[in-house]
Amino acid sequence: MTTTQRRTLAVGVGLLLALAAAAVIGPALSPYDYAQQNLDAIFAPPSLAHPLGTARLGEDVLIQCLRGLQKSLVLGLLAAVVTTVLSAVVGTLAGYLGGLADRVLMTVVDVLLVLPSILIVAVVSPTLRGQSWLVLVVPIAAFQWMLTARALRARARALRSSGFVVAAENMGASVPRVVVRHLLPQMLPLLAIDCTMNVATAILAEAGLSYFGFGVQPPDVSLGSLVAAGTGSALTFPWVFLAPVGFLVVTVIGVGLVGEGLRGEEGTT
Repeated sequence: MTTTQRRTLAVGVGLLLALAAAAVIGPALSPYDYAQQNLDAIFAPPSLAHPLGTARLGEDVLIQCLRGLQKSLVLGLLAAVVTTVLSAVVGTLAGYLGGLADRVLMTVVDVLLVLPSILIVAVVSPTLRGQSWLVLVVPIAAFQWMLTARALRARARALRSSGFVVAAENMGASVPRVVVRHLLPQMLPLLAIDCTMNVATAILAEAGLSYFGFGVQPPDVSLGSLVAAGTGSALTFPWVFLAPVGFLVVTVIGVGLVGEGLRGEEGTT
């Protein structure tokens, strides 16, 4: 890893830690609640009392953005973990086992790749209304793992004839043991990068769903729903729109910097 890559990784991690700390500590210290209305301060511009102004019903925009950031970070992390685990299991098993198992698993991957994922998620999401917003992790993660599974399959196929894998097989190691103890450790750098990129993808997917009304439902908020709510006021009361967009962009940039830094780590393994 070069010095530039280390700095990129450090900046990305620092940025995400700062955002996470603000999302957790900010609402706890603020005198305002994200859903608190103030009809005497409707669409108030940024001020000392409201650093990012207020929204349509006088809600504090900063606290709403921090609340939305909480949702985006949690959903992004959970969806990324689910996606990475699923792709690791399917891809590694397909590459190591080969034969019928490989053909069946890759057929599933190919079918899911050609399905219109956004359309399917948009159709499924309304059926989840009234349930916990964490349920959104399932449809978001369901269509993110296939390309990584293919890459891991190719890596596993290349490694299955390696000396350490053959030695483990000759000692009677089971398939799960070979996969978990010998193959997956060789793929950790790739999995780390993929997990990081999946966080950004999941955050943007949730924002897109919420923008079109399929994500986090009122009275709760997410960055996507805040962007949608502020779109109609973007020209007249720009802070209502620009604030959540800014948080969304900075979050994705932070995740991207971490992923870029980790690419250097992969190159050294």
